[in-house]
Amino acid sequence: MASAFIELATGPSRTEPSIPSPPASIPSPPADPQPSRTGPSVRDPAADPQPGVAADTRIEPNPDLDGGDDNDDADSAIDAQSIVSSTASLSESIFDYRKLHGRTYQNSKTTEYWAPNDEQQNDGLDMIHNALLMLLDDELFLAPIGDNPQRVLDVGTGTGIWAIDFADQYPDAEVLGTDISPIQPTWVPTNLRFVMDDCLLDWMWPENHFDFVHLRCLYGSIPDWVSLYRSAFRHLKPGGWVQNLEFDVNIQSDHIQLPPDHIFHEWRQIFDQGGEKMGRSFSISRGHTMKHNMEAAGFVDVVERKIKTPMHGWPKDEKLQHAGLLIHMAFDQSLEGFATFLMTEILGWDPIQATVLGAQMRREMKKKSNYAWCETDYCLWAQASDLLKGAGETTKKRPMQISETDPSKFARLISVR
Repeated sequence: MASAFIELATGPSRTEPSIPSPPASIPSPPADPQPSRTGPSVRDPAADPQPGVAADTRIEPNPDLDGGDDNDDADSAIDAQSIVSSTASLSESIFDYRKLHGRTYQNSKTTEYWAPNDEQQNDGLDMIHNALLMLLDDELFLAPIGDNPQRVLDVGTGTGIWAIDFADQYPDAEVLGTDISPIQPTWVPTNLRFVMDDCLLDWMWPENHFDFVHLRCLYGSIPDWVSLYRSAFRHLKPGGWVQNLEFDVNIQSDHIQLPPDHIFHEWRQIFDQGGEKMGRSFSISRGHTMKHNMEAAGFVDVVERKIKTPMHGWPKDEKLQHAGLLIHMAFDQSLEGFATFLMTEILGWDPIQATVLGAQMRREMKKKSNYAWCETDYCLWAQASDLLKGAGETTKKRPMQISETDPSKFARLISVR
């Protein structure tokens, strides 16, 4: 399979479903073996305190909620600008973007990616990152990778915020962030590089190379998850770790019974049918699919934890309340970006119909009294067993890279074969 990547210059430091005619009636939403341990250095994750609220635990709501429309844009307890890291975009003029319905999207060799890559969407991604840190007690990851990781790969790095935080936390590690869209900042830690690369193509690094591979929010992008996990398995050192986070688009409520025709159910159906039509599922985190796929790829010691992510500031617990407010602000800012491409380009909706549904969804999401939450299959990590991996290291020829001193090469090296 052909492969290519472009290294981005950084600063000196730092079966096709039947598609309903919208709106449609919405149907109701649809014991793993104990893994063996490999190696003496593996701690027992079950013995550790577990950050986050388990998916089967009810979150106590704030008794002071006043119900109604809860249109509280003005009374949010958090200033998004004060807690979201700013990112400096690379010049858009040198990249080939698609423009749809006023939003920009990244072109790719392997897919037309469903989410925009513009500043509006990227700000929402950074809010989600900070909300996840709150939910997980400021932990960037939960896999037991040890205190001295040498080489770390962040697949689908997005704005690069996770990779930047990791590189700051582990200054002796060599951190690499890859994405199909060059939206990362140029001023980053010296131990971090960003590379424009498609994870669906052959990975261009040696096998048995990384100590830790991190994946997050790739739902709707991957046609074959077992194949992706196998790529991670091949390029991890024996005993190395992979961790994956994926959200479920099925929005639920703890404390009220949502009627069958509630907009939350229609929202889920849009993503379920759109993902099926594209051949790239948005429901990968439901059940234990991710865990089984990792095991099929060769990983052992697969640990799975599902946590609740509140989608507004309705919880009584202050930390959950703040995280929920951030998630709500991110969703409110990114709502059209999440769904417009799927509804119009994949499911064939008229743009006006998509706009109407977006307005209905935004109205319901503003209601704290919906007690909305989604399930996050965050705590899924696994080890590349040294018993299953070959001992040899296979080196692949590195493609041409873009010199930091000659940015003019960007324009003619966008497509490298």
